[in-house]
Amino acid sequence: MSIRIRVAALAVTGLLVTGCTGGGPPAARPAAPEARTTAPGGGPSATGPTPSATAAVPPLPASLTGQRPDWTSCPAPGTGGEKPGARWRCATVKVPLDHAKPEGPTIPVALIRRKADREDARIGSLLFNFGGPGASGVDILPRLEEDYAKLAERYDLVGFDPRGVGRSSGVVCRTDAEQAAAEASVDLTPDSAAEEAAFLADNAAFGAGCARRSGTVIPHTTTTATARDLDLVRQVLGDEKLHYFGISYGTQLGGTYAHLYPRNVGRLVLDAVVDPTADTVGHARHQTIGFQRALGNYLKSTGQDAEEGTERIARLLRRLDRAPLKVGDRKLTEGLALTGIAVTLYGQSNWPLLTSALADAEQGRGGALLELADYYNDRDADGHYATQSHAQRAISCADSSSRPTAAEAKALLPEFRRLSPVFGAFLAWDTAGWCAEWPVEGERATPEAGAPGSAPVLVVGTTGDPATPYEGAERMAKELGDGVGVLVTNEGEGHGAYGTSSCATSTIDRYLLDGKVPAYGTTCSGGTARSGA
Repeated sequence: MSIRIRVAALAVTGLLVTGCTGGGPPAARPAAPEARTTAPGGGPSATGPTPSATAAVPPLPASLTGQRPDWTSCPAPGTGGEKPGARWRCATVKVPLDHAKPEGPTIPVALIRRKADREDARIGSLLFNFGGPGASGVDILPRLEEDYAKLAERYDLVGFDPRGVGRSSGVVCRTDAEQAAAEASVDLTPDSAAEEAAFLADNAAFGAGCARRSGTVIPHTTTTATARDLDLVRQVLGDEKLHYFGISYGTQLGGTYAHLYPRNVGRLVLDAVVDPTADTVGHARHQTIGFQRALGNYLKSTGQDAEEGTERIARLLRRLDRAPLKVGDRKLTEGLALTGIAVTLYGQSNWPLLTSALADAEQGRGGALLELADYYNDRDADGHYATQSHAQRAISCADSSSRPTAAEAKALLPEFRRLSPVFGAFLAWDTAGWCAEWPVEGERATPEAGAPGSAPVLVVGTTGDPATPYEGAERMAKELGDGVGVLVTNEGEGHGAYGTSSCATSTIDRYLLDGKVPAYGTTCSGGTARSGA
């Protein structure tokens, strides 16, 4: 099967709360080891909690704010594929490893840029973040050049790898062999003491690998630090205000930037919005509801009863839990099948893939679901994995101080299974241990997004979004504050509205290109917009 997944205008990122990393999310663990980091040469050094998002930081020195990027031809993407076209140029900008110590060590932030078509009508730079966390903007943005052709007329399109991602001191935690072994052997929904022990051990090994290989970076991969990097990049690019397009996790980054630098906000779009009021359990609960909602909509679209169809899929997953399907020298486990199912729910155009893959699996053929899971897990045909999932965990765990235990996760199981017989158990377990044994303390239970004094921020939520359910957009608009957060509702399916809804796309284009702010509560339905109350 040749997979062509469409996830709005972004790569497949941010599956479930934390993604399917390694053998899956771990449950609770033994007592956490002393938090340590490893210097590039290998020697460990102690580390404590990261600074609060509201903590004051010293001003940046002129050696950083006065940088002039050296734009040169770009290499081929780190994930494979062709080099970007000649219009794309690459550079790096130095940022402080620790913004609390701006005169200290620096790390590179990789940039890619395509200059505006119309210099005479140029607005400025438009920076993108495609989510994850952990997605490489340097790799993704050139692949989506056609999607943003209208914006490219008047903006320099700028992608970047956030700190800890890709070419920006990317976090590495385990080898391809370790990743493959975990996928094959670790049960994401442990049913016995032995499975739970394996679950915990795999997570401990993942965290230890991150500390060993990337220990200098992982204490400093917070969204707060990346937002501060964004403001430095804005200055280096010569922009008075930040114009920004954030998708999925990119909305959390955008909200954090608006909170830290409300007076520096230009035209800022948040599409497929992460709920800033939700902690680890809250996100898991929202996504259990969101993925089940999308699955029910898919089942109804194929003429099936949603409840009966859900139970049929749940039975398939239970069979795979007991006896995975052989696929060549690999096997389709329950966890990999769940990943393959979930990834198709990111866009309605992917639903036919789900129909055929489920039919194959029910007949004992697991190749289609396994290929879908490999697509999400960034595994190529040669068995090599990209490291987005490593960065994803590093950023998530540096951000979050909300770290439930295994006992707390088990207590969630009855509720989550009622919410979704397919996704509930996985997402309940996902709350426990994802960061519990991480070697760095988390910054906050929930991010800060209040931005009094900011220019209006466009907040776009899609009613059928599985990964960042619509309710998160409502809460983000409220958190940004009166007169700042402007809610736009897209009635439709999938993760992200831009490029899939003509109405939402044109609404965003008018805002970014002409500065036209829609009425709060504007709703896009069937390609047309209705003004809010």
